[in-house]
Amino acid sequence: MAHAVDQAIGGAGARLAVLGAADKTAPAIVYFDIGQLRIAAPLSFGITRLPPIFAELARRHPLLHLDTSYSDCFVDLVGEGFDCATRLGMLRDSSLITRRIRAFRGRLVASPAYIAAHGTPQSLTDLAHHQAVTRKGEVWPILDGDKTVTVRPRGRFAADNGEAVLAAALAGVGMAALPDFLTETHVAAGSLVPLLERYTTPELGMFVVRPPGAFPSRKVRVLIDILLEYFGEAAGRKSG
Repeated sequence: MAHAVDQAIGGAGARLAVLGAADKTAPAIVYFDIGQLRIAAPLSFGITRLPPIFAELARRHPLLHLDTSYSDCFVDLVGEGFDCATRLGMLRDSSLITRRIRAFRGRLVASPAYIAAHGTPQSLTDLAHHQAVTRKGEVWPILDGDKTVTVRPRGRFAADNGEAVLAAALAGVGMAALPDFLTETHVAAGSLVPLLERYTTPELGMFVVRPPGAFPSRKVRVLIDILLEYFGEAAGRKSG
């Protein structure tokens, strides 16, 4: 699963590189008035992956007015006037309508410098003897066969943002549990090393969520369509 998601996210990155280039096969510009689309997006993934896609969405729909907000804080879609949000991870139970774009998993990683100084954990119980860098209040659910083990990491570095946790892991401050899309390039470069690979993490996802309603508005539908184009299952197969 992690390899498939790596391919999908990597393929999306390759497609983003050619956005805006002259391409006779580029989707046609569509002129219909679908108004303003207010989108809430997660900070780390949002600012690194979504702006080129949102720009392409605006190019395709010249009468669409995009208003995007990037934050890792919880957003009240109805109370704050958002049409929808892109969210990652496990969704809380709520009355929001959900459309999954892509599944992915996380992984435990550490820098070579951290491993050289502290050793490599060989079992889940070893994690109690290691430093971790985490998001505030984070726990690590780890799948061990048919059961889920909840690891409560300890450490002296916590942040409310995945990029900050990634930076601390790269600096050798401690181990981290991070999604594949944040770690893949660093693992490939050797600056992060996967740990305890015989274990997996619960499946996570990328979602578009919107307030309750029988059908999504046209402006939300065009957002879902372009996200599926760049990150969905079909995109993963094309990039593979």
